[in-house]
Amino acid sequence: MLTTRPLSWFDAVLNAVRLPPGDLLRDAIYRRLWTSILISSLGGQITMLALPLTAAVLLHASPTQMGLLTAVEIAPFVLFSLPSGVWLDRVRKLPVYVLGETLLACAVLTVPLAAWMGWLGMNWLYVVGFVLGMVNTTAGSAAQIVLTQVVERDRLVEAHAKNALASSGADVAGPGIAGLLIKLLGAPLALAVDGLLVLTSAMILRGIRVNEVLHKTSGAEFWRDLKAGLNFVWRRRVLLSLASAVGGWQFCNNAAQVVQILYATRTLGLSGQTVGLCYVALGAGTVLASIFGHRISRRLGPGPCLVSGIFVTGLGWSLLPLMPANALGVAAFAFMLFCFGCGAVLIFINFLSLRQSVTPAPMLGRMTSTMRWLILIPAGPGALMGGWLGEHVSLRASLMMAGGCALALSWVAWRHPVIRQLRELPKVEAAADHSGLTAELS
Repeated sequence: MLTTRPLSWFDAVLNAVRLPPGDLLRDAIYRRLWTSILISSLGGQITMLALPLTAAVLLHASPTQMGLLTAVEIAPFVLFSLPSGVWLDRVRKLPVYVLGETLLACAVLTVPLAAWMGWLGMNWLYVVGFVLGMVNTTAGSAAQIVLTQVVERDRLVEAHAKNALASSGADVAGPGIAGLLIKLLGAPLALAVDGLLVLTSAMILRGIRVNEVLHKTSGAEFWRDLKAGLNFVWRRRVLLSLASAVGGWQFCNNAAQVVQILYATRTLGLSGQTVGLCYVALGAGTVLASIFGHRISRRLGPGPCLVSGIFVTGLGWSLLPLMPANALGVAAFAFMLFCFGCGAVLIFINFLSLRQSVTPAPMLGRMTSTMRWLILIPAGPGALMGGWLGEHVSLRASLMMAGGCALALSWVAWRHPVIRQLRELPKVEAAADHSGLTAELS
Protein backbone atom coordinates (compact mmCIF):
# COMPACT_ATOMS: atom_id res chain seq x y z
CA MET A 1 0.00 0.00 0.00
CA LEU A 2 2.63 2.50 1.05
CA THR A 3 4.81 3.95 -1.67
CA THR A 4 8.10 5.76 -1.58
CA ARG A 5 7.81 8.98 -3.56
CA PRO A 6 9.57 11.53 -1.35
CA LEU A 7 9.55 15.23 -2.07
CA SER A 8 13.04 16.68 -1.61
CA TRP A 9 11.96 19.80 0.28
CA PHE A 10 9.71 17.76 2.54
CA ASP A 11 12.50 15.25 3.14
CA ALA A 12 14.60 18.09 4.47
CA VAL A 13 11.84 19.03 6.88
CA LEU A 14 11.36 15.42 7.96
CA ASN A 15 15.09 15.05 8.60
CA ALA A 16 15.10 18.30 10.54
CA VAL A 17 12.44 17.02 12.93
CA ARG A 18 14.23 13.64 13.04
CA LEU A 19 11.35 11.40 12.01
CA PRO A 20 12.41 7.75 11.75
CA PRO A 21 13.03 6.48 8.20
CA GLY A 22 9.89 4.31 8.24
CA ASP A 23 7.57 6.97 9.64
CA LEU A 24 4.21 7.17 7.88
CA LEU A 25 4.65 10.87 7.17
CA ARG A 26 7.56 10.02 4.86
CA ASP A 27 5.09 8.38 2.46
CA ALA A 28 3.90 10.88 -0.14
CA ILE A 29 0.34 9.53 -0.42
CA TYR A 30 -0.28 9.32 3.31
CA ARG A 31 1.31 12.75 3.76
CA ARG A 32 -1.18 14.24 1.29
CA LEU A 33 -4.09 12.60 3.10
CA TRP A 34 -2.74 13.85 6.45
CA THR A 35 -2.44 17.41 5.13
CA SER A 36 -6.01 17.33 3.88
CA ILE A 37 -7.19 16.16 7.30
CA LEU A 38 -5.25 18.98 8.96
CA ILE A 39 -6.82 21.69 6.78
CA SER A 40 -10.32 20.20 6.96
CA SER A 41 -10.04 19.90 10.74
CA LEU A 42 -9.05 23.56 11.01
CA GLY A 43 -12.23 24.47 9.16
CA GLY A 44 -14.19 22.05 11.32
CA GLN A 45 -13.03 23.87 14.44
CA ILE A 46 -14.57 27.06 13.09
CA THR A 47 -17.88 25.28 12.44
CA MET A 48 -17.82 23.63 15.86
CA LEU A 49 -17.86 27.08 17.48
CA ALA A 50 -19.54 29.30 14.91
CA LEU A 51 -22.60 27.14 14.19
CA PRO A 52 -23.79 26.70 17.81
CA LEU A 53 -22.82 30.30 18.63
CA THR A 54 -24.94 31.47 15.70
CA ALA A 55 -27.85 29.53 17.18
CA ALA A 56 -27.24 30.43 20.84
CA VAL A 57 -26.22 34.09 20.58
CA LEU A 58 -27.55 35.44 17.27
CA LEU A 59 -30.79 33.43 17.12
CA HIS A 60 -31.27 33.06 20.93
CA ALA A 61 -31.95 29.33 20.69
CA SER A 62 -33.38 27.49 23.70
CA PRO A 63 -31.68 24.35 25.10
CA THR A 64 -34.38 22.24 23.45
CA GLN A 65 -33.67 23.90 20.08
CA MET A 66 -29.95 23.26 20.56
CA GLY A 67 -30.73 19.62 21.25
CA LEU A 68 -32.90 19.46 18.13
CA LEU A 69 -30.10 21.01 16.04
CA THR A 70 -27.74 18.25 17.16
CA ALA A 71 -30.41 15.59 16.64
CA VAL A 72 -31.07 16.59 13.02
CA GLU A 73 -27.33 16.29 12.31
CA ILE A 74 -27.41 12.74 13.69
CA ALA A 75 -30.66 11.68 12.00
CA PRO A 76 -29.06 10.93 8.57
CA PHE A 77 -26.70 8.44 10.20
CA VAL A 78 -29.64 6.51 11.61
CA LEU A 79 -31.67 6.75 8.38
CA PHE A 80 -29.03 6.19 5.70
CA SER A 81 -25.95 4.51 7.22
CA LEU A 82 -26.91 0.93 6.35
CA PRO A 83 -27.83 1.46 2.67
CA SER A 84 -24.87 3.81 2.20
CA GLY A 85 -22.57 1.05 3.44
CA VAL A 86 -23.81 -1.35 0.77
CA TRP A 87 -23.39 1.36 -1.85
CA LEU A 88 -19.86 2.20 -0.67
CA ASP A 89 -18.76 -1.42 -1.09
CA ARG A 90 -19.74 -1.12 -4.79
CA VAL A 91 -18.04 2.20 -5.66
CA ARG A 92 -14.64 3.80 -5.36
CA LYS A 93 -14.32 5.49 -1.99
CA LEU A 94 -11.88 8.29 -2.75
CA PRO A 95 -14.20 10.13 -5.22
CA VAL A 96 -17.01 9.90 -2.64
CA TYR A 97 -14.69 11.41 -0.03
CA VAL A 98 -13.73 14.29 -2.36
CA LEU A 99 -17.32 15.00 -3.38
CA GLY A 100 -18.39 14.93 0.25
CA GLU A 101 -15.83 17.56 1.25
CA THR A 102 -17.04 19.76 -1.61
CA LEU A 103 -20.71 19.45 -0.64
CA LEU A 104 -19.81 20.09 2.99
CA ALA A 105 -18.19 23.38 2.02
CA CYS A 106 -21.22 24.42 -0.05
CA ALA A 107 -23.64 23.68 2.82
CA VAL A 108 -21.60 25.72 5.31
CA LEU A 109 -21.31 28.64 2.88
CA THR A 110 -25.11 28.96 2.73
CA VAL A 111 -25.17 30.20 6.36
CA PRO A 112 -23.36 33.54 5.78
CA LEU A 113 -25.33 33.92 2.53
CA ALA A 114 -28.63 33.44 4.39
CA ALA A 115 -27.54 35.89 7.10
CA TRP A 116 -26.66 38.50 4.46
CA MET A 117 -30.04 38.02 2.73
CA GLY A 118 -31.95 38.18 6.02
CA TRP A 119 -33.23 34.60 5.74
CA LEU A 120 -31.27 33.03 8.58
CA GLY A 121 -33.28 31.32 11.32
CA MET A 122 -33.27 28.08 13.28
CA ASN A 123 -35.12 26.29 10.48
CA TRP A 124 -32.28 27.19 8.10
CA LEU A 125 -29.73 25.80 10.56
CA TYR A 126 -31.79 22.63 10.91
CA VAL A 127 -31.62 22.10 7.13
CA VAL A 128 -27.87 22.80 7.06
CA GLY A 129 -27.34 20.42 9.96
CA PHE A 130 -29.27 17.68 8.19
CA VAL A 131 -27.22 18.17 5.00
CA LEU A 132 -23.99 18.03 7.01
CA GLY A 133 -25.18 14.79 8.57
CA MET A 134 -26.07 13.31 5.17
CA VAL A 135 -22.64 14.14 3.77
CA ASN A 136 -20.82 12.76 6.80
CA THR A 137 -22.88 9.57 6.66
CA THR A 138 -21.34 8.59 3.32
CA ALA A 139 -18.19 10.67 2.90
CA GLY A 140 -17.17 10.13 6.53
CA SER A 141 -17.35 6.36 6.11
CA ALA A 142 -15.52 6.62 2.78
CA ALA A 143 -12.73 8.61 4.46
CA GLN A 144 -12.19 5.89 7.05
CA ILE A 145 -11.97 3.24 4.32
CA VAL A 146 -9.55 5.31 2.21
CA LEU A 147 -7.11 5.18 5.13
CA THR A 148 -7.07 1.36 4.96
CA GLN A 149 -6.21 1.64 1.24
CA VAL A 150 -3.21 3.82 2.03
CA VAL A 151 -1.88 2.22 5.24
CA GLU A 152 -1.16 -1.41 6.11
CA ARG A 153 -3.56 -3.00 8.62
CA ASP A 154 -0.90 -3.52 11.31
CA ARG A 155 -0.15 0.24 11.29
CA LEU A 156 -3.72 1.45 11.68
CA VAL A 157 -3.37 2.53 15.32
CA GLU A 158 -0.28 4.55 14.35
CA ALA A 159 -2.12 6.07 11.38
CA HIS A 160 -5.19 6.98 13.41
CA ALA A 161 -2.95 8.49 16.07
CA LYS A 162 -1.20 10.62 13.44
CA ASN A 163 -4.55 11.63 11.97
CA ALA A 164 -5.64 12.61 15.45
CA LEU A 165 -2.43 14.64 15.74
CA ALA A 166 -3.38 16.51 12.57
CA SER A 167 -6.79 17.20 14.06
CA SER A 168 -5.09 18.17 17.30
CA GLY A 169 -2.98 20.80 15.60
CA ALA A 170 -6.20 22.26 14.27
CA ASP A 171 -7.76 21.93 17.72
CA VAL A 172 -5.00 24.11 19.19
CA ALA A 173 -4.94 26.82 16.54
CA GLY A 174 -8.55 26.57 15.36
CA PRO A 175 -10.47 27.81 18.43
CA GLY A 176 -8.33 30.93 18.78
CA ILE A 177 -8.69 31.69 15.06
CA ALA A 178 -12.41 30.94 15.24
CA GLY A 179 -12.85 33.21 18.24
CA LEU A 180 -11.02 36.04 16.47
CA LEU A 181 -13.03 35.57 13.28
CA ILE A 182 -16.28 35.51 15.24
CA LYS A 183 -15.31 38.75 16.98
CA LEU A 184 -14.27 40.49 13.75
CA LEU A 185 -16.84 39.09 11.31
CA GLY A 186 -19.59 37.54 13.42
CA ALA A 187 -20.33 33.81 13.68
CA PRO A 188 -22.15 33.43 10.31
CA LEU A 189 -19.37 35.07 8.27
CA ALA A 190 -16.73 33.06 10.11
CA LEU A 191 -18.30 29.99 8.53
CA ALA A 192 -17.30 31.32 5.10
CA VAL A 193 -13.66 30.76 6.08
CA ASP A 194 -14.51 27.17 7.01
CA GLY A 195 -16.09 26.66 3.57
CA LEU A 196 -12.92 27.84 1.83
CA LEU A 197 -10.71 25.62 3.98
CA VAL A 198 -12.81 22.52 3.26
CA LEU A 199 -12.71 23.28 -0.48
CA THR A 200 -8.91 23.42 -0.20
CA SER A 201 -8.96 20.04 1.53
CA ALA A 202 -11.01 18.58 -1.34
CA MET A 203 -8.49 19.90 -3.89
CA ILE A 204 -5.63 18.23 -2.02
CA LEU A 205 -7.52 14.91 -1.92
CA ARG A 206 -7.93 15.00 -5.69
CA GLY A 207 -4.18 14.43 -6.03
CA ILE A 208 -4.26 11.09 -4.17
CA ARG A 209 -4.08 7.87 -6.18
CA VAL A 210 -5.05 4.51 -4.68
CA ASN A 211 -5.51 1.08 -6.24
CA GLU A 212 -8.92 -0.32 -5.39
CA VAL A 213 -10.46 -3.55 -6.66
CA LEU A 214 -14.25 -3.35 -6.94
CA HIS A 215 -16.45 -6.41 -6.60
CA LYS A 216 -19.22 -6.28 -9.18
CA THR A 217 -22.70 -7.16 -7.97
CA SER A 218 -26.17 -6.75 -9.40
CA GLY A 219 -28.79 -4.40 -8.05
CA ALA A 220 -30.92 -7.38 -7.05
CA GLU A 221 -28.30 -8.27 -4.43
CA PHE A 222 -28.65 -4.95 -2.57
CA TRP A 223 -30.79 -6.21 0.32
CA ARG A 224 -28.82 -9.44 0.56
CA ASP A 225 -25.60 -7.43 0.88
CA LEU A 226 -27.15 -5.11 3.45
CA LYS A 227 -28.19 -8.09 5.55
CA ALA A 228 -24.71 -9.59 5.14
CA GLY A 229 -23.21 -6.43 6.66
CA LEU A 230 -25.57 -6.63 9.63
CA ASN A 231 -24.80 -10.31 10.10
CA PHE A 232 -21.06 -9.68 9.90
CA VAL A 233 -21.23 -7.29 12.87
CA TRP A 234 -23.87 -9.29 14.75
CA ARG A 235 -21.78 -12.49 14.70
CA ARG A 236 -18.61 -10.89 16.08
CA ARG A 237 -18.63 -10.25 19.80
CA VAL A 238 -15.76 -7.80 19.58
CA LEU A 239 -17.69 -5.52 17.20
CA LEU A 240 -20.91 -5.71 19.21
CA SER A 241 -19.04 -5.01 22.44
CA LEU A 242 -17.27 -2.00 20.95
CA ALA A 243 -20.52 -0.66 19.48
CA SER A 244 -22.25 -0.95 22.85
CA ALA A 245 -19.49 0.89 24.72
CA VAL A 246 -19.00 3.69 22.20
CA GLY A 247 -22.74 4.00 21.58
CA GLY A 248 -23.30 4.54 25.29
CA TRP A 249 -20.54 7.14 25.28
CA GLN A 250 -22.18 8.92 22.33
CA PHE A 251 -25.37 9.27 24.40
CA CYS A 252 -23.38 11.02 27.13
CA ASN A 253 -21.31 13.05 24.69
CA ASN A 254 -24.29 14.51 22.84
CA ALA A 255 -26.16 15.26 26.06
CA ALA A 256 -23.18 17.38 27.15
CA GLN A 257 -22.42 18.90 23.75
CA VAL A 258 -25.85 20.50 23.29
CA VAL A 259 -25.57 22.53 26.52
CA GLN A 260 -21.88 23.33 26.93
CA ILE A 261 -21.93 26.40 24.66
CA LEU A 262 -25.08 27.61 26.44
CA TYR A 263 -23.39 26.96 29.79
CA ALA A 264 -20.34 28.95 28.72
CA THR A 265 -22.26 31.94 27.34
CA ARG A 266 -25.22 32.09 29.76
CA THR A 267 -24.04 30.60 33.06
CA LEU A 268 -20.39 31.68 32.90
CA GLY A 269 -21.11 34.82 30.83
CA LEU A 270 -18.27 34.25 28.34
CA SER A 271 -18.00 36.03 24.99
CA GLY A 272 -17.54 34.15 21.74
CA GLN A 273 -13.84 35.02 21.66
CA THR A 274 -13.33 33.84 25.24
CA VAL A 275 -15.13 30.59 24.47
CA GLY A 276 -12.72 30.16 21.55
CA LEU A 277 -9.74 30.65 23.84
CA CYS A 278 -11.12 28.06 26.26
CA TYR A 279 -11.40 25.60 23.38
CA VAL A 280 -7.63 25.79 22.98
CA ALA A 281 -7.58 23.49 26.02
CA LEU A 282 -9.44 20.90 23.93
CA GLY A 283 -6.67 21.15 21.36
CA ALA A 284 -4.03 20.71 24.04
CA GLY A 285 -5.79 17.56 25.21
CA THR A 286 -6.01 16.09 21.73
CA VAL A 287 -2.35 16.88 21.04
CA LEU A 288 -1.27 15.18 24.26
CA ALA A 289 -3.37 12.09 23.59
CA SER A 290 -2.34 11.98 19.92
CA ILE A 291 1.36 12.03 20.82
CA PHE A 292 1.14 9.43 23.57
CA GLY A 293 -2.03 7.56 22.54
CA HIS A 294 -0.19 4.98 20.42
CA ARG A 295 2.23 4.25 23.28
CA ILE A 296 -0.59 4.05 25.83
CA SER A 297 -2.50 1.68 23.58
CA ARG A 298 0.54 -0.56 23.18
CA ARG A 299 1.13 -0.58 26.93
CA LEU A 300 -2.45 -1.08 28.15
CA GLY A 301 -3.96 -2.67 25.08
CA PRO A 302 -6.52 -1.12 22.71
CA GLY A 303 -9.52 -2.20 24.81
CA PRO A 304 -8.40 -0.82 28.21
CA CYS A 305 -7.09 2.32 26.50
CA LEU A 306 -10.55 2.93 25.00
CA VAL A 307 -12.16 2.50 28.43
CA SER A 308 -9.74 5.00 29.96
CA GLY A 309 -10.88 7.54 27.36
CA ILE A 310 -14.52 7.10 28.43
CA PHE A 311 -13.52 7.64 32.06
CA VAL A 312 -11.52 10.81 31.36
CA THR A 313 -14.34 12.48 29.43
CA GLY A 314 -16.84 11.56 32.15
CA LEU A 315 -14.56 13.09 34.75
CA GLY A 316 -14.54 16.42 32.94
CA TRP A 317 -18.31 16.56 32.47
CA SER A 318 -18.88 15.65 36.14
CA LEU A 319 -16.56 18.28 37.61
CA LEU A 320 -17.75 21.28 35.57
CA PRO A 321 -21.26 21.65 37.07
CA LEU A 322 -19.85 21.39 40.59
CA MET A 323 -17.82 24.58 40.18
CA PRO A 324 -19.19 28.11 40.89
CA ALA A 325 -19.87 30.54 38.02
CA ASN A 326 -16.68 32.57 38.49
CA ALA A 327 -13.04 32.26 37.47
CA LEU A 328 -12.96 28.76 38.96
CA GLY A 329 -15.91 27.82 36.76
CA VAL A 330 -14.13 29.14 33.66
CA ALA A 331 -11.06 27.07 34.59
CA ALA A 332 -13.31 24.03 35.05
CA PHE A 333 -14.84 24.66 31.61
CA ALA A 334 -11.37 24.66 30.05
CA PHE A 335 -10.44 21.55 32.05
CA MET A 336 -13.60 19.79 30.82
CA LEU A 337 -12.59 20.55 27.23
CA PHE A 338 -9.06 19.29 27.94
CA CYS A 339 -10.47 16.03 29.33
CA PHE A 340 -12.74 15.67 26.32
CA GLY A 341 -9.82 16.18 23.93
CA CYS A 342 -7.73 13.53 25.69
CA GLY A 343 -10.52 11.04 26.14
CA ALA A 344 -12.07 11.29 22.68
CA VAL A 345 -8.71 10.62 21.00
CA LEU A 346 -8.06 7.59 23.22
CA ILE A 347 -11.52 6.26 22.42
CA PHE A 348 -11.48 6.66 18.66
CA ILE A 349 -7.92 5.75 17.68
CA ASN A 350 -8.54 2.38 19.31
CA PHE A 351 -12.19 1.98 18.29
CA LEU A 352 -11.46 2.64 14.62
CA SER A 353 -8.35 0.47 14.57
CA LEU A 354 -10.01 -2.48 16.30
CA ARG A 355 -13.03 -2.58 14.03
CA GLN A 356 -10.97 -2.17 10.85
CA SER A 357 -8.41 -4.78 11.87
CA VAL A 358 -10.98 -7.61 11.96
CA THR A 359 -12.80 -6.70 8.72
CA PRO A 360 -11.92 -7.98 5.22
CA ALA A 361 -11.67 -5.31 2.51
CA PRO A 362 -14.91 -6.28 0.67
CA MET A 363 -16.88 -5.75 3.89
CA LEU A 364 -15.30 -2.48 5.07
CA GLY A 365 -18.04 -0.21 3.73
CA ARG A 366 -20.88 -2.20 5.29
CA MET A 367 -19.03 -2.76 8.57
CA THR A 368 -18.14 0.94 8.87
CA SER A 369 -21.67 2.11 8.15
CA THR A 370 -23.24 -0.52 10.41
CA MET A 371 -20.95 0.40 13.30
CA ARG A 372 -21.56 4.12 12.82
CA TRP A 373 -25.29 3.40 12.71
CA LEU A 374 -25.16 1.42 15.95
CA ILE A 375 -23.11 3.94 17.92
CA LEU A 376 -25.16 6.94 16.74
CA ILE A 377 -28.60 5.48 17.48
CA PRO A 378 -28.19 6.56 21.15
CA ALA A 379 -26.73 9.95 20.15
CA GLY A 380 -30.04 11.52 19.08
CA PRO A 381 -31.86 10.61 22.31
CA GLY A 382 -28.81 11.84 24.24
CA ALA A 383 -28.97 15.24 22.52
CA LEU A 384 -32.71 15.55 23.11
CA MET A 385 -32.36 14.45 26.76
CA GLY A 386 -29.56 16.95 27.35
CA GLY A 387 -31.60 19.75 25.80
CA TRP A 388 -34.75 18.84 27.74
CA LEU A 389 -32.91 18.71 31.07
CA GLY A 390 -31.16 21.98 30.28
CA GLU A 391 -34.45 23.75 29.63
CA HIS A 392 -36.68 22.18 32.29
CA VAL A 393 -34.18 21.51 35.10
CA SER A 394 -30.85 23.30 34.56
CA LEU A 395 -27.80 23.30 32.32
CA ARG A 396 -25.82 21.89 35.24
CA ALA A 397 -28.22 18.94 35.43
CA SER A 398 -27.50 18.03 31.80
CA LEU A 399 -23.77 18.04 32.43
CA MET A 400 -24.12 16.04 35.66
CA MET A 401 -26.22 13.42 33.88
CA ALA A 402 -23.70 13.13 31.03
CA GLY A 403 -20.74 12.86 33.39
CA GLY A 404 -22.35 10.40 35.78
CA CYS A 405 -23.48 8.11 32.96
CA ALA A 406 -20.02 8.19 31.34
CA LEU A 407 -18.29 7.26 34.60
CA ALA A 408 -20.74 4.40 35.15
CA LEU A 409 -20.22 3.27 31.55
CA SER A 410 -16.43 3.19 32.00
CA TRP A 411 -16.84 0.88 35.01
CA VAL A 412 -19.18 -1.46 33.09
CA ALA A 413 -16.88 -1.48 30.05
CA TRP A 414 -13.84 -2.21 32.21
CA ARG A 415 -15.57 -5.26 33.65
CA HIS A 416 -16.65 -6.48 30.20
CA PRO A 417 -14.50 -9.53 29.40
CA VAL A 418 -14.23 -8.88 25.65
CA ILE A 419 -13.17 -5.24 25.86
CA ARG A 420 -10.87 -5.70 28.86
CA GLN A 421 -8.99 -8.55 27.17
CA LEU A 422 -8.32 -6.67 23.92
CA ARG A 423 -4.58 -6.29 24.52
CA GLU A 424 -3.59 -6.18 20.84
CA LEU A 425 -5.22 -5.73 17.44
CA PRO A 426 -6.97 -8.93 16.28
CA LYS A 427 -6.22 -10.28 12.82
CA VAL A 428 -8.54 -10.16 9.82
CA GLU A 429 -10.19 -13.44 8.90
CA ALA A 430 -8.09 -14.74 6.01
CA ALA A 431 -10.80 -17.00 4.62
CA ALA A 432 -13.54 -14.38 4.66
CA ASP A 433 -13.60 -13.40 1.01
CA HIS A 434 -16.50 -11.57 -0.63
CA SER A 435 -18.41 -14.67 -1.62
CA GLY A 436 -17.98 -16.18 1.80
CA LEU A 437 -19.30 -13.08 3.50
CA THR A 438 -22.50 -12.98 1.50
CA ALA A 439 -22.86 -16.72 1.95
CA GLU A 440 -23.23 -16.11 5.69
CA LEU A 441 -26.89 -15.47 5.00
CA SER A 442 -27.62 -19.07 4.13
